[in-house]
Amino acid sequence: MLPSFSYVTDHTGFCGTIKNSPSDFTVTEIEVPQHLLRDTRAESLQKAPLEQSTPGQQQPHELSAESPGLCAQGCPGAVPSPSEQDTSGAGGDCSASRNKKQREGEPELNPGLGEGHVLDSLLGKPMSERLHQFACGMKDTWDLDRDAGGGAGEFALGPVLDKKSRASLHSAVRQKFPFLVTVTKGNEMIVKGNGDYRELCQLVSEKETSDFFKFLDAKLENSTFSFAPDGDKEHRKVVHHFINRKFGKLLETKSFTVSDVSDQPNMSIMVRFREKGWSRKRSAGSFKEKQDLYTAFTLQKENLETLEAISFLAAELGVLPSDFSYTGIKDKKAITYQPMVVKKVTPERLKEIGSKMEKKGIRIHNIHSTCQHLRLGQLKGNHFDIVVRDLKHHSHDSSADLKMRISEAMENVETKGFVNYYGPQRFGQGQNVQTDQIGLALLNEKMVKAVKLFFTPEDTDDPVNNAKRYFLQTEDAKGALVMLPEFKVREKMLLRALHRYGVNHEGCTKGWLNIPHSMRIFYVHAYCSKIWNEATSYRLKIYGSKVVEGDLVFSEENDESNFLNDKVHVVTAAEELANKYSINQVVLPMVGHSIKYPSNKVGQWYQERLSKDELQMCKFRVSPLQLNIPGCYRPILKNVQNLSYFFEVNEKAIKIEDSHLNESKISLHISFDLDPSCYATVCLREIMKCDF
Repeated sequence: MLPSFSYVTDHTGFCGTIKNSPSDFTVTEIEVPQHLLRDTRAESLQKAPLEQSTPGQQQPHELSAESPGLCAQGCPGAVPSPSEQDTSGAGGDCSASRNKKQREGEPELNPGLGEGHVLDSLLGKPMSERLHQFACGMKDTWDLDRDAGGGAGEFALGPVLDKKSRASLHSAVRQKFPFLVTVTKGNEMIVKGNGDYRELCQLVSEKETSDFFKFLDAKLENSTFSFAPDGDKEHRKVVHHFINRKFGKLLETKSFTVSDVSDQPNMSIMVRFREKGWSRKRSAGSFKEKQDLYTAFTLQKENLETLEAISFLAAELGVLPSDFSYTGIKDKKAITYQPMVVKKVTPERLKEIGSKMEKKGIRIHNIHSTCQHLRLGQLKGNHFDIVVRDLKHHSHDSSADLKMRISEAMENVETKGFVNYYGPQRFGQGQNVQTDQIGLALLNEKMVKAVKLFFTPEDTDDPVNNAKRYFLQTEDAKGALVMLPEFKVREKMLLRALHRYGVNHEGCTKGWLNIPHSMRIFYVHAYCSKIWNEATSYRLKIYGSKVVEGDLVFSEENDESNFLNDKVHVVTAAEELANKYSINQVVLPMVGHSIKYPSNKVGQWYQERLSKDELQMCKFRVSPLQLNIPGCYRPILKNVQNLSYFFEVNEKAIKIEDSHLNESKISLHISFDLDPSCYATVCLREIMKCDF
């Protein structure tokens, strides 16, 4: 893991293995309320069914259109679910139509009690009933003559003088009868068949058509609508073309991978409103709607990378990975809990996908609406529950007292802390190409090299690595795209741009720009982390735990300053002589263009190390990729909080009284809290004095 790096403690340590299974390594973000986290952890251990609801929240609507809890007018429940629909609305059932054999997926004509009451109020019950009869007659004509025009026949509602009443009537008619359109001639309102509705009915089920036009009429900002899964690419093209031809100025469409009823991957068309179609003038109500379209939840994942889990969720929800916000990347081979927020998705929609995600190693807990997304840096820390198995002495340790060795190690690290290295998962442990190598290529603006490093395969025979291998051999981006699984979002984003622009400097630059900024800068940060690790080892090797002239420490005097460099103080010779500072206050810079370096041998080391990689100081800007790396400071040492441990024998926890443990039957359970950006594997390395 970090074989050439330093320790801050001098105990002997012990040997053991970690991450024998994901359940041996549990990570919980402290940001999440602790009582909820303990509940969800208990559910996981008991293999309880996935929690699909939260007290006080409504069950998901069966409509495909996703929308916030408030409709545009501020009233709750813009479109009721089928279970809420009343069969005795204005005009009752369309008996003639219901006596005919209804097409699969055709909606009932009495879609809700609310609209019926509105129509009765606006038109009076007799006129409301005549409108219902006209609607039923229109449907009968369509059922008898498949070629009948959408606009055959009209029905006059009479004069409506009040502008607000006309708007309410337009909305109420179209929500109850989405296959009708309303027009105003003078002050009189006319109702007739919707030709676009009729045309779409020839392409998809009538249930989908009805729901689509309700979604279109509601015009809820940031809402989306998804058609049923459709494996026929040519048919999807026809649907895309219809919507773009009829509503292209208002709507945009995109195909996403989803799971069908058989849990097989399939494609679905998602529709959303174009951003530029919205007025710049927004009422307080519409602003609140936009705020309400953030859904918070706790992501539980097992044996998955954080970005991989997000890719699965994004594909199923029909949103982009960049629509998710979170406070940190969690271990892959572990069970992890972390808060997330997704925008443009309602709580009801998120609940609907719970059972499908569970099969992929993902559980979703504590779903609720929120007002904003999460930001990196909001994390308070992480709580770890770790099992160390196969306990034994180091080969050079002749002591027979393993319990004493473990107790000594725990007390030492709890008192003195550990060296705050970045852990191996930061760099892609065990991979043929590590993330810091890609970051270095990006900093040097070697775009083609960075792409080829990114697509370097592992030595395994699976769809992902076969696709990478094929691309490196042929530079056929289109062919590699076909081979890659849908959840490999970053790879596909890059390949699409390479297919369009070519595998050259310009094309690769556009390829990197095609993936989210957070993913691009992840690789550069990995390189900066590697340099920090090496600088820390050099600092401890030449100066040890003594604070010397030229070291950097956080300054308490400038604690209220908004400028980071004002908070960092360069130790003077007099301060060194007076032992004013401790090693716990020493920081080292993460390389960037706006930090200062130590004014001793460590500062010189930074210059020489960066020169080896052909990087100049204060040039950490990559304009072609819109990357700006100002740098920051990281403490050399960190402390562990709330450290506790116990032993377990034969899977049953017991209190160990005997000092001499039977090594082969013992496992060690350790729990502790760490600050953000600290690595549990690095803390364990300090405790056990061994590399993983």
